[in-house]
Amino acid sequence: MPDHVHMLVSIPSRLSVSSFMGYLKGKSALMMFDKHANLKYKFGNRHFWAEGYYVSPVGLNEATIKKYSQD
Repeated sequence: MPDHVHMLVSIPSRLSVSSFMGYLKGKSALMMFDKHANLKYKFGNRHFWAEGYYVSPVGLNEATIKKYSQD
């Protein structure tokens, strides 16, 4: 079972990367706990995601990265 997520996103310039990631991780964790109640017992402290994240600009490699993340 995979233990990480690859995403290709476009973040609006008005948002910082850290605020976008905080929102994304927070909202997705709440959605997972709401949809799968059994996860609340496994992650009782509600720390669904690990701390931190990796971000890299895409530039000209967007098609390559998109293909990699879909496979």
